[in-house]
Amino acid sequence: MSKNIQIATIGGGCFWCTEAVFQKVKGVEKVVSGYAGGNAPGKPTYREICSGLTGHAEVIQITFDANVLSYQDLLIIFMTTHDPTTLNQQGADRGTQYRSVIYYHDEHQQKIAAEVLKQVQEVYSNKIVTELSALPTFYVAEKEHQNYYRDNTRQGYCTYVIEPKFAKLRKLHADKLA
Repeated sequence: MSKNIQIATIGGGCFWCTEAVFQKVKGVEKVVSGYAGGNAPGKPTYREICSGLTGHAEVIQITFDANVLSYQDLLIIFMTTHDPTTLNQQGADRGTQYRSVIYYHDEHQQKIAAEVLKQVQEVYSNKIVTELSALPTFYVAEKEHQNYYRDNTRQGYCTYVIEPKFAKLRKLHADKLA
């Protein structure tokens, strides 16, 4: 069967976490950490993003085979492996750069994302605050932010923040793991 390669762009707090989660999902070809959604001129840096002044969110861009992983399933994994009910916050990470966001690439993705947000709302007692917007310019993050978990598995953040997300992924979506 030939591949049906598509791209999704999402943000759910720190991009190290979302990148690590999706690198373990069947059908994902590539995950790139980056920034999007801000208003600062030029290519932003991690330091500028961390200031909270750029308006950019930490996001990932996922290249996936839709014959293996549907866009809908990708979004359901995303929405259930981070907390989409906290505005501009994931755990101890606070600021607009950590907002929950789905950037759609076309009308088809927009429609599916709106349906998933509605469907997943039933899982949460608090209101989902995930932003749904057209994809703005995507800026690739610096090299040291790519494959962060794979390159730093013993780092404290990876142990205490990312690994519990893997447990949630295994519990809720074991059938989707690579």
